[in-house]
Amino acid sequence: MAPENLRIETPKGIIYIEGPMDASALEKLEMNENLNNFRPSEKQKDAIIGITKLDKGMVYIARKDQEIIGYLTFHPMDDFTRWYKHPKIIEMGCIEMCPTWRNFKIGEKLMQTAFSNKVLDDCIVLTMEYSWHWDLKNSNLTIWQYQEMLTHIFAKVDLHKTTTNDPEIMEHPANVLMARIGKNISPEEVALFESLRFC
Repeated sequence: MAPENLRIETPKGIIYIEGPMDASALEKLEMNENLNNFRPSEKQKDAIIGITKLDKGMVYIARKDQEIIGYLTFHPMDDFTRWYKHPKIIEMGCIEMCPTWRNFKIGEKLMQTAFSNKVLDDCIVLTMEYSWHWDLKNSNLTIWQYQEMLTHIFAKVDLHKTTTNDPEIMEHPANVLMARIGKNISPEEVALFESLRFC
């Protein structure tokens, strides 16, 4: 089904980390109904299937039996953003774990598997972390604790806080831009990225 397949044993059963997925494989799976942080779970399933059909689109999942309990996506930047001007930038878009499956480090394993893909060595990966998407209710964290938790986890795959005057990041002081520069990115490509951070 997928080139990467990691088996994780948890007290609640065996979880598989898989990806990048193709659309036909995702269509055969159910989406956990609690994966609804961005939109209702069935619509989110349609959204991740759509991402697999994009140029540079990739989806990784955490699966229990035939049910998706977590996912992570990569996709090209929207063409109305400043980052679209850089041919090597892709966005780590959604990462979501079912609340009842947290505390098993499945999300970390999902990220580690995704970022082991050599394709990302040729990319600058950005993630735009907007505080209004954060699951403060289920996590019982303050907005600043949640930001600290995210940045700590993301740093494990070499995503680091990056300053910018991007208006959406500037909209709330807790919002954060994080970036990972692939090892095959040239100095010229790094310089172009730097020029886009403040423009």
